[in-house]
Amino acid sequence: MTNGLRTARNSRGWSQERLVREIERYARQHGAVVASTASLRVYVSEWENGKRPITERYAKVLRALLGVTDGELLGRDRESSVTADGYDELVNRIDAARAVSLTMVETFADQTELLRTMDRQMGSAGLVDEMTAHLARLEDALTFAALPETRRPVALALAGAATLAAWQALDSGAAERAWRDYELGKRAAREAEEPMYLAHATAEQAYVLCDAGRPAAAVRLVREAQRLGGTSMSPRLRSWLYAAEAEICARASLPDDCRRALDNAIRLLPPGQEARDPDMLSIFLNQDHLSRWRGNALALIGDDDAVSDLYSSLDAMDPTFIRASAGVHCDLAHAHLARQEYDQARDHLQHARLLANQTGSVRQRRRISQLTSGL
Repeated sequence: MTNGLRTARNSRGWSQERLVREIERYARQHGAVVASTASLRVYVSEWENGKRPITERYAKVLRALLGVTDGELLGRDRESSVTADGYDELVNRIDAARAVSLTMVETFADQTELLRTMDRQMGSAGLVDEMTAHLARLEDALTFAALPETRRPVALALAGAATLAAWQALDSGAAERAWRDYELGKRAAREAEEPMYLAHATAEQAYVLCDAGRPAAAVRLVREAQRLGGTSMSPRLRSWLYAAEAEICARASLPDDCRRALDNAIRLLPPGQEARDPDMLSIFLNQDHLSRWRGNALALIGDDDAVSDLYSSLDAMDPTFIRASAGVHCDLAHAHLARQEYDQARDHLQHARLLANQTGSVRQRRRISQLTSGL
């Protein structure tokens, strides 16, 4: 219990006093009843020292503020929702899973799509309860689905949801949860016999290694993702994978590999302004998005072309992609720092900080802090 709350608070750079203020702000916005300021100060200290249990009323607030699950907040592993006792209960669950229809699978997919849209516009921190419950329902449905015709569509829905949950966890600073959810997504993709989903989950998992300071291993993993996808991948996903490789190679200080991967991404990207891959709805990539990605990678390797690419991307940015906008401002700050243009770098870091605070992105805040130290 102690480490969970303190770790989540520290990952955001919040003091205990800041956490108290955020609890009070959340209560005002949502009409929740909380204790006085003086009492909250005592509660936070006692929660972190294990002297007071966190009640569900406050756990709900803390989960939304910090973007953590109950297991992370309270120091417990994720508990299975499956408690089948005896054959009667087991048979009931299997019968219920058999009744999962294509309509229900579509409902699962719609729920994932809603969570993806909310994440893009609001950030992931406030979605942790909904995402955890969504994954639990999908895992439960798959666990007790006995026949292939039921298992495959449920597994495919789980693969997409788990990969989204993993990216949200990474954005919230919950690296271990992100890794576990990517592993869940990969297992589900194998169950569904869908190499595109397996390749996507594996490539995104490489970012966990990058953020953990293992870029060389991340390069190997993103290239393994390309191998796993094989020849069945759509052109847009193949372009996306090469763009991911380019960024990770840049972070691994491999400029020539970065440029080669960028050339491949540009070559494979389908023409036109359509961004969404109809074969894989989690992939958004068109020329504007790729220009932003190219600018990011070039900024990381100190290439002067990064600035023009990034400003073009910022002008074309969909305003609902708030976290992506914060990323572009971070990239521009990085590029201006490399050119010793400190005033411009400060301006972009200020914009990035505002957007990161809006979405509650721990990952973006960490990057902003690193760039600020270079001023």
